[in-house]
Amino acid sequence: MRAVIIIGTILIFFTSTLSVRDAHAQELDPYQERMKLYKKVETVTQIPWYYLAAIDQYERNIRLVRRDLPKPNSLTGIYFRPEDWAGLTNPNPLDESPSIIQFFNGLGVDGNGDGKASQKDDEDILYAFAKYLLSYGVDHDNIKIGLWNYYHRDRTVGIIAGYAKIYRHFGRLNLDKQVFPVPLYSNHSYRSTWGDARGWGGRRIHEGTDIFADYGVPVRATNYGIIEMKGWNKFGGWRIGIRDINNNYHYFAHMSGFSKDLKVGQIVEPGKVIGGVGSSGYGPPGTSGKFPPHLHYGMYKDNGITEWSFDPYPHLAKWKRIERFNLKKKK
Repeated sequence: MRAVIIIGTILIFFTSTLSVRDAHAQELDPYQERMKLYKKVETVTQIPWYYLAAIDQYERNIRLVRRDLPKPNSLTGIYFRPEDWAGLTNPNPLDESPSIIQFFNGLGVDGNGDGKASQKDDEDILYAFAKYLLSYGVDHDNIKIGLWNYYHRDRTVGIIAGYAKIYRHFGRLNLDKQVFPVPLYSNHSYRSTWGDARGWGGRRIHEGTDIFADYGVPVRATNYGIIEMKGWNKFGGWRIGIRDINNNYHYFAHMSGFSKDLKVGQIVEPGKVIGGVGSSGYGPPGTSGKFPPHLHYGMYKDNGITEWSFDPYPHLAKWKRIERFNLKKKK
């Protein structure tokens, strides 16, 4: 009887310990905590949560790749320069007094009711941006006007609007899955060719990785994203550009054609077939066959000021490895 009591006590201890750990892990889930914050601020301001999420994600993305901005180290990614937060003429750029900040026309506000307008408080930060947008309105068009007046950049407004559309469509934040651009079962080969010299149309470098495969092999969207470009390019032939929520622009070129009803502005998810492998390009619309069939896959990053290409090969190798591993787990 005593042994049973001891075992029971041990089981209760471990069960309660695991429950505490599970609850703690859930509490620290950044996606869940961010969504709670977005919904809370939406309730107060009526700014849709998916726009708050889009702005937050955009700011986080550019801070990760910019040298003139501090790296994000809290739940939210939005950053206000001290002079914007406290007010341009405020002698104390670290001021946390809501009334003084308001006097100097700063953007800082007390979002959580603790009497301080702190740049170290996620709720204050998010509420401050929402309050700024609220001065323009809560509908799509007025939010875009507010964003333009804040960033003064059309591409930034377009990117944020695209993120908002993606978040609204899926209704969640954890959109991190990726897949390889062509089916793993297909006969294909690829190697790192980023930076190699190219001569057609003038001297330039190769901004991508070539994946060689047979004509018509399905080409798939690799990430959750939105189609920003579709059509003909004299270099890339039939090509599609898709931007994901991490501000990576994925460029698919030399395709044989596009999937039916595919259009600019359409939301895609990993594995969505967008067309087929081909050999189009190097000439006017319809030119094909000037090189072996392959998919040119490029990746570009926008930092809020400019955009540049980077080597997609390590990402392709990683996505292929992970997809193969996940397929084996299902068997």
